[in-house]
Amino acid sequence: MASSRIPVDSVIDAHVHLMPDQLMAAIREALNDAAGWEFDQPTNREAIETTLREYGVERYVALPYAHKPGIAADLNNWLLEEANNSEMCLPFATVHPADDVRAVVEAAFKSGARGLKFQCPVQEVAPDDPRLDPAYELCAEYDQPVLHHAGNAPMFKDSPHVGIERFQQFRERFPEVRACCAHMGTFEHEAFLDIARADENVYLDTSFAMATVVDRHVDFDPASIDDTVFEDLAGRVIYGSDYPNMPHAYQREYEGLVRRDLSEMALETLFRGAAEQFLGEA
Repeated sequence: MASSRIPVDSVIDAHVHLMPDQLMAAIREALNDAAGWEFDQPTNREAIETTLREYGVERYVALPYAHKPGIAADLNNWLLEEANNSEMCLPFATVHPADDVRAVVEAAFKSGARGLKFQCPVQEVAPDDPRLDPAYELCAEYDQPVLHHAGNAPMFKDSPHVGIERFQQFRERFPEVRACCAHMGTFEHEAFLDIARADENVYLDTSFAMATVVDRHVDFDPASIDDTVFEDLAGRVIYGSDYPNMPHAYQREYEGLVRRDLSEMALETLFRGAAEQFLGEA
């Protein structure tokens, strides 16, 4: 069993990856080739959920992404079926920009998907790419959120598909859509924090960026984000772990967060309330 649990009731981990074995293996191989990261966490749903429960997680957002055309619909259906067999899993959907975007997304929402995920640099699609407009229109129609990997960490500084300007242009066109930028927007976290302060429909998640060992893997110091951020943006900074695709133990994702001098309100919204708001439950 885990040596410690997150000291909040009904924790939601808003950034977990659940995908078929072959796809997950390919993703891990790519990360190993690019960054040298090694992974020993299990990838099947039952084992993932066992680990999450040990740390006090009651529900989790499962995030897929389609790296090429033609696979998103089947991937979404696979994940929705996994969620049907789980009391913990909140399935998001994905779509590739070269797919019939409207058809794929609407089918997923009608089948129970709770939001959309875009891994912008891997999928080679920026948040403001007009090919995604039908997806955002459906998010507004169905009141579903979207989560982007829109920052340039850990290895995407040269990607034209990420960055604060592309995200800002998306926000200007679809301000009604709740949108979360993963990994605190690193390495442009200060600019993404400014957008969150100005736009009540913008969220950030903590995955990987706030791990106590993040500096072993990328040039980022979690201490550069002050405690006041979690107080001032309480309700819009969301706990996420990136489990199981992280080269460290699960507790490294939350231990630094719970050691911060945060109010009870900020702690509870970080680990539960912000995710509920993002999901449209609050």
